[in-house]
Amino acid sequence: MTALLDSFRLLIAADDGLRAQLSATNDTAAFLETALAIATRYRIALQPEDLAPLTAPDPLGLLQHEPPPLLCQGWPPLGWLPYALSATAVDWADFSGVTLDGGFQTIATGAALARPINRLLRCRMGIDAFLRGPPEGLRLPDGLVFHMSRCGSTLVARMLAALPGSYAVNEAEPLNALLRIARDSPEELRIAALRAMVGALGRRPSRRWFLKLSASSALDLPLFRRAFPGIPWTFLHRDPPAVIASQMKLRAPEFEPIITPPAYFGLPPDAADDEEDYVARVLARFCEAALAADGSGFVDHADLPDAFTSTILPHFGIGADEADAAALRNLPRWHAKRPDQPWSPDKAPSDPATKAAADRHLAPLFARLKAVQRGESLL
Repeated sequence: MTALLDSFRLLIAADDGLRAQLSATNDTAAFLETALAIATRYRIALQPEDLAPLTAPDPLGLLQHEPPPLLCQGWPPLGWLPYALSATAVDWADFSGVTLDGGFQTIATGAALARPINRLLRCRMGIDAFLRGPPEGLRLPDGLVFHMSRCGSTLVARMLAALPGSYAVNEAEPLNALLRIARDSPEELRIAALRAMVGALGRRPSRRWFLKLSASSALDLPLFRRAFPGIPWTFLHRDPPAVIASQMKLRAPEFEPIITPPAYFGLPPDAADDEEDYVARVLARFCEAALAADGSGFVDHADLPDAFTSTILPHFGIGADEADAAALRNLPRWHAKRPDQPWSPDKAPSDPATKAAADRHLAPLFARLKAVQRGESLL
């Protein structure tokens, strides 16, 4: 059974036309019918039960942690994107038919890996081959979105993706992993790896695409600017007590010291003893990095959604027309992270510890961010 399925995999992997036929559907019954018809045509004696592993439910999303069934020596076809990275390999899947609408990339990855084609053909590439073999003409993003955390960045990513002919990649885990793993590597290697990974995420047919980074990626702004000197970037920020209060309700991985050690931010181990204070100190690192990068595309959460068309699009060199305006009109009415729910403003935080932590570590930085946003010199 395994030998027959492996033979079928190799047949499909080697033939662009057959692969396109199978990739064209997410419907299980249609996929099985097409697969069996192809197998019969090429005299591979597959039976329906042989293909059962390709359509079995995966409610816990465990598939993404299993080794891909194929090894690839070169970059896979257009439409395939990396979905995982380790110190030795990059894993790819077919994202055809998966909408990259600016929601978190983990959701898009789950949708991609649920497709029968990716049960059949996911592939793994060694890091050396990944760095050695990027094809010519990789499309770099039209804009980069950095942020302080919990300040409207997902809304901005969704609005960018809603522009006709556009898509947005939001906090892709392979990119996050690359920044962590290569942190102590030589700069030349880090830049080459970053260019390859970002280029890999841009391999979908579209007019333009945008990359929204995780909050901790602000620490790597110097690296991004050296790797992509001509690409405009923006940094979103927000009134610090509101950000701290949001993180205290549900912390992102950057703010959990058991996941991201304090040393990652240049902080001592005991910095995490006071929770509000620790969150404020990590946020301060992000703001300091943005200010040090000397950018001009700073945007306050309080100015959204209007700042999207008045500031972000012009900063990215994009003029919004009537079609763009129509596509964007209703997005801010819905929760960016939970688009099936209407958006409502957060209540102002009232915890004295939250305000005290913000005053200690973030108030002067927030004032400087606002000054840069207004175009004032900090000299």
